[in-house]
Amino acid sequence: MDIYQLNYVLHEPEESEGWMYVAEVPTLQGCMAWGDTAEETLKSLLAVAQTIIQLRKETGEPLPTDITSLRSAEGTLTVTA
Repeated sequence: MDIYQLNYVLHEPEESEGWMYVAEVPTLQGCMAWGDTAEETLKSLLAVAQTIIQLRKETGEPLPTDITSLRSAEGTLTVTA
């Protein structure tokens, strides 16, 4: 199983965004999510990132070189905050 460490940006709610949180992974084109809370937004962002990475792997499209891929033993948890 591959584990990827991704940097993300969480934008605070603004009127122009309908007062919703917006988050993105800048290194993955199109990887954005939004929600009513920061937690909801980050959960959605995780799902979007997983989908993009899986689709790229299935189609043979390379991942951006600045994404850190870690091979990890089962039971290891990597958390970035």
